[in-house]
Amino acid sequence: MIASKYSDPEIGRRNLETLIAATLEATLLDRERLGRNAATYHEVMERLSLDAFHAYRSLVYETPGFQRFFREATPIAEIADLQIGSRPASRKQSGEIEDLRAIPWVFSWSLSRIMLPGWYGFGAAIQALIEREGDKGLKLLQEMYRNWPFLQTLLSNMDMVMAKGDLGIASRYAELVGDAGLREAIFGRIQAEWQLTVKHLLAITGQQELLQANPTLARSFRNRSPYVDPLNHLQVTLLRRFRAGENDEVVKRAILLTINGIAAGLRNSG
Repeated sequence: MIASKYSDPEIGRRNLETLIAATLEATLLDRERLGRNAATYHEVMERLSLDAFHAYRSLVYETPGFQRFFREATPIAEIADLQIGSRPASRKQSGEIEDLRAIPWVFSWSLSRIMLPGWYGFGAAIQALIEREGDKGLKLLQEMYRNWPFLQTLLSNMDMVMAKGDLGIASRYAELVGDAGLREAIFGRIQAEWQLTVKHLLAITGQQELLQANPTLARSFRNRSPYVDPLNHLQVTLLRRFRAGENDEVVKRAILLTINGIAAGLRNSG
């Protein structure tokens, strides 16, 4: 009975969910550590969350042509067609972004080195706070970062995600978008938000560059980049050939190999 109890996958799943919930509560709602600052910190985070949410949705769901940009500037169609996952990329036979499963959505942006779901909206949210509060707002965020493990973990993860991004490589994927005006408008917004996000992330954490606080990971990724980056450039060339009608098995196989290689090099690509 004991063995079957602990080997039951449903019980294991519930136990894992309970552990995750308890961990989140212990860090996010750590009122003992935060003391009388807890209410202020939570209020600031709620406002930042709302502002980031609105910035993200404004780009993804409210920008005309964004869906086309996404489907042409990332390998999402090839991921779906090559059937490299255990389930379809979309929940329905639909081209809508909201029907896309989470993993192919994140995976596509990772392969194109934009990493958009991991950071977009942060810069706009911090900028809005600073415009409302001035220097006092930035100092409060720096204080929150020093005192709150939840915010430290959140920004550490964003730091890692952005360090693996590369807008130079991303611009090559953006060149796959046939409509030049659409490409410039949307990629321009992504570039502006990227620069704003890096600026505010470094200001809050006190770093001079991304991953400064994690030199081991920084060195590891520097060592992998000479192998990953060429695969990205090769993948762009293959995608252009494939979409132009050169869809023989050699090209398909090559695209699959670049997908696997980039994912292995980035390590957490989806």
